[in-house]
Amino acid sequence: MSITKVLPTKLLWMDLEFTGFDYSKDVIIEVSAEITDFDFRTIASYESRIRNNPKTLVDRMRLNTFWQDHPENRDNFVRNNDEGKPLAEVEQDLIELVEKYFGTEPAVLAGNSIHSDRSMIKSWWPGLDLRLHYRMLDVTGLKIIMQGKYGVEYEKQNTHRAYDDIQESIAELQYYLDWLQQKT
Repeated sequence: MSITKVLPTKLLWMDLEFTGFDYSKDVIIEVSAEITDFDFRTIASYESRIRNNPKTLVDRMRLNTFWQDHPENRDNFVRNNDEGKPLAEVEQDLIELVEKYFGTEPAVLAGNSIHSDRSMIKSWWPGLDLRLHYRMLDVTGLKIIMQGKYGVEYEKQNTHRAYDDIQESIAELQYYLDWLQQKT
């Protein structure tokens, strides 16, 4: 029996903002997704805030020192919580996006420290998780090599907003690839 190898043709860049790293208790507060080809040209994109129970949102943020260090972001998310969509609706939107642009091809998740986002997806969006490839493209891995081996660093803005973080991840990967291309 022979197994046909399917090579990915696109990437699903995702960034989630969430209240903390307890994947069973912390909640997703914002998501951005961008589908690109391997030249990083945008094919489709999606953004949404997620509406959470206000008490849960504030309580979970209170437990995470990150939010104490970023009060503007915290206050913005709390103040605009009601503008978000329900969690299940956002998952359905993302599933439809993946099905439309990837068809039967499992979507390769891409981003910085993407394993954290994947853990939240597994906990809160199991239907979406089923449509993702087991492999992921984590820009952080290349960042470690570029810094450690070549002393090359990419300066990020670190706005901690999902859309901005995806754009920075794509730009960072392109920066490293361009640098490596110049060296060959």
